[in-house]
Amino acid sequence: MPTSVFNKINAGFSLGTATPVTSGIEDVIYIFNEDEIKITYNTANPLIIDDLDKVGSGKVFKFEGTNNSFNAMSKLAKTQVGPRYTEEIDFNIAGLSVDVKAQLRAMGYGRVKAVVVNNYKGSDSAIELFGAVNSLILTEAERNAADEGLEGGYKLKLTNPDKLREPYPPRAVSIAPEGGGSATYDSTLAALEALTA
Repeated sequence: MPTSVFNKINAGFSLGTATPVTSGIEDVIYIFNEDEIKITYNTANPLIIDDLDKVGSGKVFKFEGTNNSFNAMSKLAKTQVGPRYTEEIDFNIAGLSVDVKAQLRAMGYGRVKAVVVNNYKGSDSAIELFGAVNSLILTEAERNAADEGLEGGYKLKLTNPDKLREPYPPRAVSIAPEGGGSATYDSTLAALEALTA
């Protein structure tokens, strides 16, 4: 029986000199309810998402921040059945309205998936989806009214539900333009923006 290529090392890597790795993510994340967007995986490589499609009236919600207020993290956890990944996204909300509180409750009870845009654009994983299989829930929502850095807003953390780590690292999102052609960074961003309408 043939072994999957994903269980074997099949390439090397080295540090790039033309496009060195850059830390951080952009001050924008795209979040959607797990049952409102259909994910299509690349048939040759499950680490790549080829398309995101609305289910009914589903949509993607865009959260914007400033001054590096968002962070994303993926961490390997060795288990008895193989590697699993804990995924987290930290971000801030500068608001205190009833609508903000309703969104916090929704993210705490429902499950969401999130797309981040890395500052490092020199790879095919410049845009990544977190929570592809088990989704994310709001596990921390902290507000300190005296916190001048957040102007009394909320610090939030989305992460995997208890005991439900991801089987793969965050998936690369690479969506081709509607008219055809190869997927690019710009065509992927355009597809995400179209889903927010």
